[in-house]
Amino acid sequence: MPKVDLPLHKDGDYFVDYEEKVFEDVKAEEGEKALVTFHTVAFEGSIGLVNILSATRLLRKGFDTSILLYGPGVTLGLQRGFPKIGDAAFPGHLTFAERLTKFMDEGGKVYACRFALQALYGHGEPSLLPGITPIAPQDVLDIILLHRKDNAFVMDTWTL
Repeated sequence: MPKVDLPLHKDGDYFVDYEEKVFEDVKAEEGEKALVTFHTVAFEGSIGLVNILSATRLLRKGFDTSILLYGPGVTLGLQRGFPKIGDAAFPGHLTFAERLTKFMDEGGKVYACRFALQALYGHGEPSLLPGITPIAPQDVLDIILLHRKDNAFVMDTWTL
């Protein structure tokens, strides 16, 4: 069997050229909008965090950006903590809340479906993070259609 005789990797090493950017850095034109929809369960995969980071990047590129939490996506916008709300039970426990709050602090808007919140997950509006706007289930389609009418960029992801 061949012997591999290479030094071990160490902190500070890198495997890829992370500085080269292949495509132009696209910025929003005046008045352009973006909508990122979430149909995923908190802590069941990476897409919830990836979507929040993508929405934040769209916001920073100048898009008037909204996040729509519907179905299991509403679980991303719930207040959490243990033993008390706001206490992190483990590293990363409050990541969704921190990232969504930062997104809203930077001017992004977050909407959560009331039907999913109550009927599917047994929560009321007081369970939402401050700043999230609860909406009627009929508004889920309408927010998407309004963004379509505005020729907005819409990013939809589903994990269930």
